[in-house]
Amino acid sequence: MGRKNTEAFFELVQAGLWEKEVQLSSYGKLVFGEIYRLASEQSVIGLVAAGLEYMTDVKVPQTLALNIAGEVLQLEQRNNAMNQFVACLVADMRKAGIYTLLVKGQVVAQCYEKPLWRACGDVDFFLSEENYAKAKAFLIPLASEVETEYVGAKHQGMTIDGWVVELHGSLRVGLPNRINRELDGIYTDAFNIGSVRSWDNNGTQIFTLSKENDIVYVFVHFFNHFYKEGVGLRQICDWCRLMWTYRNEIDVKKIEERIKRMGLVNEWKAFYALASKYLGMSDIDSGFMCHDSRFDKKADKIMEFVLLSGNMGHNRDMSHFSKQPYLIRKCVSMGRRFSDLINHARIFPMDSLRFFPRIMFNGVRSAIRGE
Repeated sequence: MGRKNTEAFFELVQAGLWEKEVQLSSYGKLVFGEIYRLASEQSVIGLVAAGLEYMTDVKVPQTLALNIAGEVLQLEQRNNAMNQFVACLVADMRKAGIYTLLVKGQVVAQCYEKPLWRACGDVDFFLSEENYAKAKAFLIPLASEVETEYVGAKHQGMTIDGWVVELHGSLRVGLPNRINRELDGIYTDAFNIGSVRSWDNNGTQIFTLSKENDIVYVFVHFFNHFYKEGVGLRQICDWCRLMWTYRNEIDVKKIEERIKRMGLVNEWKAFYALASKYLGMSDIDSGFMCHDSRFDKKADKIMEFVLLSGNMGHNRDMSHFSKQPYLIRKCVSMGRRFSDLINHARIFPMDSLRFFPRIMFNGVRSAIRGE
């Protein structure tokens, strides 16, 4: 894959993400098939398609242009169908006395200039403890397939009318406990204090997290996936659009304080540097939501990993975990059997741990203690 094709890919993503004109003639002859492949792997076909609409100087091969147009049409159809499904399901749940928040996915899509061009995934409902139990009882009889429940994590997946629906009674992730304590704080904000916002989904009011909490949660969610299996550009683009859409309304200090308590300031700055360098994300303030050039080298390495792993780790080879000498040394130092540590450390694959190694120590220690 030529470097110029990768750079042109990022130019198109930026053009689609921010609706700005783009010119690619300076790159010479481009292999648009490679650009298309990257867009598919990273689940940003819609953004690249939008970017092509702003390209003024290069002609895309007709066959490829038709393929992309076809995929965009499918994206629109799928998003419209999912929005209708969500509206009906939420309305039915309310009639049954079940109240829920919708997180990630379709609510974040509303922050894009073309919401229907964002690749949609699962339907994720976030519920209080009482409503989580009621939702399981109400929805499972409607499901064609029901996954095994993760009782401790309060997570229940199922398929309803062809859509994957996930119930979350907690936002906790497989990261150090100080992070989970803050995610518990978001739970409290939402269900005890009522700190939420809403989206009018074709006449149905859909509630979701407050702007500040949503920005934090989306960041932690993709950061967690970064360690577990890999993360794609779509998730990082979501974070960028969320921050940018509410840039004049959010309390940046509130977000910064929560990220500090999580101990993720360096991680935040590294990903913001990545978003700035590769996705064209602008500075929102001069201290926290801004490009810090000291993290540029780390951002470059992370982006290399993102491109190699693909969206949600689809390209990632997970077979080498048990061959890591570092894990063996850590296991011995903690006095644990190697098999025990491997079971816990699968949360933190070594090819991603090299970016923020202290997550390994804190996370494995918490897992072994059962925290």
